[in-house]
Amino acid sequence: MKTYFVFVIALTLSFSAVAQKKEIKTATKELVKGNYEKAGAALDAAEAFLGSMEEKYKSQYYLQRSIYYFNKGEADISGILKSIKALKLVSGSALEQGINDHTQNLKAHLVNKGSSLIDAQDYKSSADYFENAYKLSPSDTIYLFYAASTAVNAKMYDRSLSMYEELRALNFTGIEDNFYATNIETQGEELFASKVVRDISVKSKSHVNPRDEKSASKFPEIIKNMALIYVQNGENDKALEAMTVARENDPENVGLIISEANVYLKLEQDEKASELFKEALSKSPDNADLAYNIGVLSMNSDKLDDAEIYLNKALVIDPSYAKAALNLSTISVNNGNALNDKMNTLGTSRADFDKYDELKDEKNKFFEEGAKLLSDFLTSNPEILNIDILTQLKNIYSALGETTKENEIKEKLAGLESQE
Repeated sequence: MKTYFVFVIALTLSFSAVAQKKEIKTATKELVKGNYEKAGAALDAAEAFLGSMEEKYKSQYYLQRSIYYFNKGEADISGILKSIKALKLVSGSALEQGINDHTQNLKAHLVNKGSSLIDAQDYKSSADYFENAYKLSPSDTIYLFYAASTAVNAKMYDRSLSMYEELRALNFTGIEDNFYATNIETQGEELFASKVVRDISVKSKSHVNPRDEKSASKFPEIIKNMALIYVQNGENDKALEAMTVARENDPENVGLIISEANVYLKLEQDEKASELFKEALSKSPDNADLAYNIGVLSMNSDKLDDAEIYLNKALVIDPSYAKAALNLSTISVNNGNALNDKMNTLGTSRADFDKYDELKDEKNKFFEEGAKLLSDFLTSNPEILNIDILTQLKNIYSALGETTKENEIKEKLAGLESQE
């Protein structure tokens, strides 16, 4: 009787193993064919045997289950997460190729989908995809950087900060080897995906002048964003500490100097910010934005002589810098308006009338100077029709009583506004 009982158990176990193998094999075939409904049914049937399933079959089950979750429907983020969870349960050297192939498919999908969501300006979802690409393949730290950057664009600052802090702890720089060669037909230099592909193109004589170049470090951007988030969170000490560390590592990096200046701007420490912008300008003398920023900060501090120097410098570097021209004109107009108080305090004596006329002439000269600045700018840059510049020029002509010139500007403004 005992022998018969053991035989029945053995027979049952043998049948179970056959059923497991059959359902997994069916699921595999149906997945290849794209029959996801049948594949799902076979996997559900195999799942009933999971408790007693041999490890090799269990790994096969989870691999096929992962493939099923990935391919079913349009592989949205919920399906992807299920697929990754199932994939992590797969083991065994016999399945190594299958694991690698499926991992690459998953990763490619996550990265491509994340990129397309950036184009669609869905930054929150994009961050989800890039972060999961990193979790799937932790050696690819660049995906964590992409996730952090898109989280910033989505205004998910605390989430991005935690990712930036992880990148900083990993000493991430994002520096890559870039491979270039010049296309003989177009004469344009092209970036290649790899050295092998570039070298093949050179050997085939479709390209010449191969060169290698290291990409710029992404560390400055990480520190800059961390610092700005710290400031937003009221953690000013952490913000300045982050910038200090970054500057110590790369003291000549102009981008870091500018980032530190922007932190001080956020902290409303304009004098310190101006000092840093000047330091950056000394290292990057052709940067019109730096000269402009120093000019504006000088204006805000009533250092008008300095403001004129740096705003003029911005225009020398970039003659089309409309904001610089506008602010230079504003300085002249403000100088003119500053005489109003003196004019209003004068009495009715002959001497006071003479003084009033003298001050009015002085005021008009400032206004004329402001108008000439803008008129010369528009003459030098005929392609630029800036509404702010035209509006200020119209107002100056109105104050000067130059009706003909005022009406000419009004017509230009009307034409611009009708195009909006």
